[in-house]
Amino acid sequence: MPRTVAVGEQDFSKIIENQYFYIDKTYFIKEWWENGDTVTLITRPRRFGKTLTMYLLYDFFSVNYACRSDLFAHLDIWKEDRYRKLQGTYPVIFLSFAGVKAASFEEAYTDICGLIAREYRKYAFLLKEERIQIAKGQFMRIMDGVAASVSECKAALVVLSEYLYHYYGKKVIILLDEYDTPMQEAYLNGYWDTFTRFISGLFNLTFKTNPYLERAVMTGITRVSRESVFSDLNNLAVVTTTTKKYVTAFGFTEVEVLEALCEFGLQEQMQNVKCWYDGFRFGTCSSIYNPWSITQFLDEKVLAPYWANTSSNSLVEKLMREAGTEIKTAVEDLLQNKTICVQMDEQIAFQELDVRSDAVWSFLLASGYLKITKYYDIDPVCDRGSSYELAFTNQEVLVAFRRLVQGWFAKQRYEYNGFLKALLTGDLKGMNAYMNQVALSTVSFFDSAKKPSVQAEPERFYHGFVLGLVVDLAGRYRVTSNRESGLGRYDVLLEPCGSGDDGIILEFKVFDATDGEKNLNDTAYAALRQVIDKEYAAGLQTVCGLEHIRIYGFAFCGKEVLIEGGYLKKYRKRY
Repeated sequence: MPRTVAVGEQDFSKIIENQYFYIDKTYFIKEWWENGDTVTLITRPRRFGKTLTMYLLYDFFSVNYACRSDLFAHLDIWKEDRYRKLQGTYPVIFLSFAGVKAASFEEAYTDICGLIAREYRKYAFLLKEERIQIAKGQFMRIMDGVAASVSECKAALVVLSEYLYHYYGKKVIILLDEYDTPMQEAYLNGYWDTFTRFISGLFNLTFKTNPYLERAVMTGITRVSRESVFSDLNNLAVVTTTTKKYVTAFGFTEVEVLEALCEFGLQEQMQNVKCWYDGFRFGTCSSIYNPWSITQFLDEKVLAPYWANTSSNSLVEKLMREAGTEIKTAVEDLLQNKTICVQMDEQIAFQELDVRSDAVWSFLLASGYLKITKYYDIDPVCDRGSSYELAFTNQEVLVAFRRLVQGWFAKQRYEYNGFLKALLTGDLKGMNAYMNQVALSTVSFFDSAKKPSVQAEPERFYHGFVLGLVVDLAGRYRVTSNRESGLGRYDVLLEPCGSGDDGIILEFKVFDATDGEKNLNDTAYAALRQVIDKEYAAGLQTVCGLEHIRIYGFAFCGKEVLIEGGYLKKYRKRY
């Protein structure tokens, strides 16, 4: 009989005590311990077992679990006598920043003080110990979550480490789960500089200059750039998705997935499961499955995008709607199951996400949305950085991203669907009626500039709009934007995937009185002339023929839109 799947349970001891479904990853303990790194930072996508692994480390090493050998008796780590003797022998400090999602620095600071206070309360008995000297006033302030100063809060963990060392006679192990969650919130909410000054001081005292530290593990989704918070941590061993350490400790291998499917009588679903949930690559291991999605599938027995529903996509959404032409064009290709080739650095510089495209790709790779299909090493002759060929990780991620794009139009879904129907049927009147409503809200949504220029209006609109077309017309049209054709670059081109549909070209133009335009009609017809003069339809003619090509000029003035156009043949005669 298959074991019970406790979906969402991350407490190792509860899983073992209740004999819930668990794939043995205890060999990680030995691998990590024998590597000997003082401070280890491990990055993996969300829901990849990071928190469960931290509970595993805590339950194994903590003196609070000294009499809990039963938790490990039937697992791999218990096969070696050395590790039997190591279990339950260290004081351990365990914090998780997963819940620090504050709108301001003050809130984030208060939350972190509260987490440190919780650790102090675990060891409140130290206040009664006469054999070690304790600054009781300081201890009680921190335990109550009211540190006398920021400096006192920064030093709180090293102070607790000292007390534990003197009490137990052993240096401490410190575990910090989801270290980068508050950093993402700081970036999103505009208090990045203030927060990083605080957190870098906390990290320096806790992980670098702490003489009472034995080992430490930090986990997160991203590798935040050293300049941001780790400038003083020269003892940090960083393990990213491309590092060769711990490649199978997080996520499930193909063998593990097949064994799990067999246990639940689902082995015939292996190929479907591989398509949906495989594709993650860690180090040299190119076939890692999403553990959250696998356990959900074992429980529900239905193929669905489980991973996508586990957290907010607010940062991904922000990056996509504020991205420039190059990024959005690349995303169009990704949404159509193509690969892209980019240069990037695995370090995430949050302060550079707005200005550097490689930072965006680094974040999407670290977050699990993208996978590396090919890698090209640094070219010292041309002074070029490492290049990566990237694709969406698997079917689950592709479906999730398509839903994310569709969500951008949720508030005006009726108008958006109405426009699509009018576009496909050539209903110019309907296109105008619906598009003005769509443009009104969509331009605002994609308005990332503080003081956008009038000329930027259509660009902000159509880049987001095109991604919507790519998703909603998938299978019927291949949608591309800003690509070369004829004598220039068209704005949007819809190439039919089968016979029976017209090819369509959309061109966007802002009203410009200096060009002699008197009204939006003039602007729209100027856009149509550009399509014809630049021969944007050259490639389409070989696909669907001249008789089946429609062109439309979109004229913008503020958030007002006017569309003119129809069959290309008609306008070629006119111009």
